[in-house]
Amino acid sequence: MTSLQKHTEALGRILELVIVVSDDMTRTLAAQGLSDARAHLLWELHERGPSTQRVLADALRVSARNITGLVDALVATGFVTREPHPTDRRATLVTFTEHGAAMTAAMERDQHEFARILFADMPDERLAALVDGLDDVLARLRAHGVSVEAARKATDPESEAGP
Repeated sequence: MTSLQKHTEALGRILELVIVVSDDMTRTLAAQGLSDARAHLLWELHERGPSTQRVLADALRVSARNITGLVDALVATGFVTREPHPTDRRATLVTFTEHGAAMTAAMERDQHEFARILFADMPDERLAALVDGLDDVLARLRAHGVSVEAARKATDPESEAGP
């Protein structure tokens, strides 16, 4: 097998993995009434605690208009509320409802379980090699201007502009 064939086969495996994981995640989130973007916002809120929309927009690298739409949708579906900021009367904090907190706790448990399913039986050396290989691939992509950040900027041209 030539190097080109090996490289193409490796890429094929990565693409298959991306499709399988993405489809599974999209179906699982949709069953809970969430899109990828809404789930990402919930995850950021889980990591940061109650936050202003500006902080969340910066974390997701989206415009103020986009974050408002995401928060509006999450408020309407009972995942979050907007509460008065305790020290800035002009600001509001996006805060979990009980439903939203329970959902993100379940998302975290599911993530841990999925990682266990994928990697628990893999020898440590092989897992370390996989992680190192993925780090190399991601570094090469970043060197060519391909990254999560670049993709977000491409899909949200306002993401660099302030409100």
